[in-house]
Amino acid sequence: MVKVAQISCGTEYSGIQWLFNEVAARVGIELVYPEMELSKVKEACREVGLEVESPSLNMMIARAVSMLDDPTVKGALLLTCFKCAEGTIVKDTVRRFLQERTDLPIISYSNVEKPKEKEIYSRLEALQTLISRKSLLMREKQEGTTVGVDSGSSTTKAVVMRDDEIVGRGWLPTTDPLKSADAAVQAALKEAGISVSNAKSEVEAVGVTGHGRELVGEHLNADLSLEEVSVVSKGAALLSGRHKGDATVIDIGGMNNKLILMRDGIANTFNLGGICGGSSGRFLEVTSHRLDVDISELGKLAMKSESEGRAKKGKGEKFELQSYCMVFGIQSLVVALASGVKREDVAAAACRSVAEQVYENQIQEMEIRPPVIFVGGVSLVEGVKREFEDLLGVEILVPPNSQHAGAVGIATIVSGV
Repeated sequence: MVKVAQISCGTEYSGIQWLFNEVAARVGIELVYPEMELSKVKEACREVGLEVESPSLNMMIARAVSMLDDPTVKGALLLTCFKCAEGTIVKDTVRRFLQERTDLPIISYSNVEKPKEKEIYSRLEALQTLISRKSLLMREKQEGTTVGVDSGSSTTKAVVMRDDEIVGRGWLPTTDPLKSADAAVQAALKEAGISVSNAKSEVEAVGVTGHGRELVGEHLNADLSLEEVSVVSKGAALLSGRHKGDATVIDIGGMNNKLILMRDGIANTFNLGGICGGSSGRFLEVTSHRLDVDISELGKLAMKSESEGRAKKGKGEKFELQSYCMVFGIQSLVVALASGVKREDVAAAACRSVAEQVYENQIQEMEIRPPVIFVGGVSLVEGVKREFEDLLGVEILVPPNSQHAGAVGIATIVSGV
């Protein structure tokens, strides 16, 4: 069990503390709750550089200062209410404060009325990996011949790597997770020149990540199964050659998103999206279907939008979808097409909608550390990359094989097992 400090505005948090404790114990984490005497709260706020109206949030700031005095704490969970503006400011300030003074991994979670156990589990599992597997995650080079499989919600990816090079790839939709994994691995082996019959003798290790990692890992008799956050950040660092210094990783998949701040190729802060499918690759798939264009061509269509890539409607105003919601966004899209808005303008609006939702729900809660590395299937949609560049004011790096970041990451990590 590793100790993780829960930094929030209340120990018994919104009546769901039992759920956090239960999930934490399941992944090998003991949650502890730093406290501070009330007489020292103002002094702690001065040290952090922020004091707010809420006494509970000021206590949250004080708990962060108190945490620094406990050397047994190996990570932090920052917990506030969803859409609490003051809480968001405090959470971001506390995160910056802790990052300036420690190298401990930190995760943030915004509690909703009905929290999903799976969301809590995925965050705490990733935090536990970053604490307990740090030496393994420090690998900067893949060795030998290994297979990495990323069993995602929408697509399954597989790579064969040999001495730090990708020599085989497989990428296809996830239908039955086991059949999709088998097919992806066979495609990767074939491209690598390895027959299925010789795979056991030629492949030294197999690693699995993604939503279906437990099921697929057991099916493939994998040597290592790890959650996506640590694996994707490692894959992004490898593909972009960014092993040293700070970097930011944006990973948009078929159903959810990850925003990861990493240092020296290892994630040290992250948050996960997934509140609405409107910010995912699935929304873009539905959009491409409505526009009668393959998803691989949607980004190119969006790039044809008028005014230097900005869709126009009426008196110089760009066309916007009326909702971030996947259902209502598609409804807005259908109405726009029926009213004569150009297909390329609608495509650009869909790409902008995805980027803006990721920005508002995730990026605004964390500062961006250049370079920004964009991975996942949606990174291949040029229109989304352009929208992120406009929103952030920085160049977005999409490395070769960006859609295979998870598979590359796990293939590299497993070579050290």
